[in-house]
Amino acid sequence: MLARREFLLALLAARELGKNTQLSSLELGLESPSLAGGCDSGYSCAYTNTVSWRGPTTPLPVEVNPRAVFERLFGDGDSTDAAARLAALKEQRSILDYVAGSIDRLETKLGARDRSKLSEYLDAIRDIERRIQKAEQQNAELKLPEMERPASAPEAFEDHARLMMDLQVMAFQTDMTRVIAFMLGRAGSNRSYRAINISDGHHSISHHQNDPEKIEKVAQIDAHLVKTFTYYLDRLKTTPDGDGSLLDHTIIVYGSSLSDANAHTHHDLPTAVIAGAGLIKGGRHLRYPKETPLNNLFLNVLDKAGVHSENFGDSTGRLNYLVDV
Repeated sequence: MLARREFLLALLAARELGKNTQLSSLELGLESPSLAGGCDSGYSCAYTNTVSWRGPTTPLPVEVNPRAVFERLFGDGDSTDAAARLAALKEQRSILDYVAGSIDRLETKLGARDRSKLSEYLDAIRDIERRIQKAEQQNAELKLPEMERPASAPEAFEDHARLMMDLQVMAFQTDMTRVIAFMLGRAGSNRSYRAINISDGHHSISHHQNDPEKIEKVAQIDAHLVKTFTYYLDRLKTTPDGDGSLLDHTIIVYGSSLSDANAHTHHDLPTAVIAGAGLIKGGRHLRYPKETPLNNLFLNVLDKAGVHSENFGDSTGRLNYLVDV
């Protein structure tokens, strides 16, 4: 995961790339955002529950239930069957037609303030209409991969993660969206990883106070998370897309908002950039001068995604060695 300012990046990309897809973006996770109030040093728990923001003060909640993700992508049918999906789209369109008629009758009776609220509501309705039109077009042109609607989230972390990754691959494969933010773990998560025989809570042992045994356990968890992440890369690599694979046409930023969780240090962040052939030259470990803003990297990523921006957050320019490769 990355911090809030980094995933305002997803908002910028979604605004542009989302013009051509049903969903402008997906915000997904593996742990319910159950915390409220203040979580750390006076910061709202909103900063731990999501990495995606609509604006400086509006967080976008993550969805952790694979069933709900499936229904958002393909409707509430039991599978990706085309006929069932088309029937659901027609039902949604009839409901929208009814709502539009009701709004026409209501609009003449409203004052200026209520008209403003109604305008925001109408914008949301128009977005739904656009998504339905796009879905109907895709339903006619694209044969969806077969997948049954998940019953619920698997109990094991690893199974849950793989299922959510499968859904992301299908979202890309069907061009439902081109922007996804995915949290393997919520900030401050105290999940235990029994698959690798670590019963300690992740957050608890990350404050290791230089205890070698705790440091080793944290390293094992990090390695396990990376191994889990490689399943996603393998799925993208083996899924055909155009003249290559989905991985060939995807840019992924994988990392953390802390470099030393024991001290809550947020400088020199370990960040991996994975991209397909021709997007960014891989197989390199690059180090940049101290105090180089991470947002410089995201200017490069936006460029590669075809979304140009002169600046982003506290950026001071684009990173060397990534501009022309």
